[in-house]
This record gives sequence, structure tokens and C-alpha cells, in this order.
Amino acid sequence: MHEVKLSEEIVTLSPLHLDDVEAHLAGEDELLVRWLNGGPGTREGVEAYFRHCREQWDTAGPLRAFGIRVGADEALAGTIDLRFAGEGLAPGQVNVAYGLYPSWRGRGLATRAVLLASQYAATEGGEEAVIQVDPENPASAAVAQRAGFTRGKQPHSKDGRQFDWYIRDLRHAPQ
Repeated sequence: MHEVKLSEEIVTLSPLHLDDVEAHLAGEDELLVRWLNGGPGTREGVEAYFRHCREQWDTAGPLRAFGIRVGADEALAGTIDLRFAGEGLAPGQVNVAYGLYPSWRGRGLATRAVLLASQYAATEGGEEAVIQVDPENPASAAVAQRAGFTRGKQPHSKDGRQFDWYIRDLRHAPQ
């Protein structure tokens, strides 16, 4: 697989590796479990998920999972993934999901990561980026808005949960 590395002056995105498991487990907190992971991670579960992410890169599958990295040492600050197919997504829509570890929050890193990932999604044929936010998660909604997303439709998922959708046109957005 060609190693994808996206950078701007502060944030670098690159695929997750098994070397990231320890940092991910150390950074996981109640908010990541609630809003992103759906349950506390175990070493075995995180390793299996990171292997799955790698397979998706290797086979050009619909998932592109990145580590959000910061500083010269590219410390793992969180994760961001793009899904080019999924429940409720129309052709050309790309779901963006992100989470930062507690010590990295409040610095604008998630917004920077969303902008980088959106640029990448556009180069891979994405026409519209979608961020699905639980209505009780205003911090995630603020990231979407700072990254130029606007409030869109609110479809119900098959399990009855409702998310606020934030949408950004990738075809004409400034890069």
C-alpha cells in the first residue's frame, strides 16, 4: 500500500498502525467511548480494528482511518475516519468521524483534521462530506461548523437514533 500522509502546519494525518494501539488505549476516555467508540476498548479489540483499517487501505475499501498526529514526533492525538459508503449516505457522500484524546482537546486540532480529511475525500471522488453529530454533543457540532459544514437533513437510522447532519460540498470548497 502507498502510505498516505496529509499535513498542514500543525496536524498530520496518516493511517493507523498497530504501533498506535497503546497510545489509543491510553488516550481513550468516557467522551470517546460515548460519542465515537460505543464501548471501552480492549487491546484485542483495538488491534483487530486497526488491522481491519489497514486491510481497508490495502484493498481500497470504503473506510480510510487516520491517526491525527501532532508535533515533530507526530504524537497520536486522536483518530479521524472517512467512510465512502454507509447507512443513509447517498452516492458521492463521505461520512467523517473524529475524536481527540483529552489532553489534545480545545486547540483546534479536530477542525484542522476535518479540513485535511475533507481535502483528501475530494481527491478520492467524494462530492459531499457529512458529519453526523449526536444532538447532545455540542463540541462536535462546533468542529463541523468551524470546518465550514452547514446543518443539513436529520434522517433516522435503522436503530431509531437521530443525529444532526452537517454537510460540506467538496466539489467547490476552497482547499
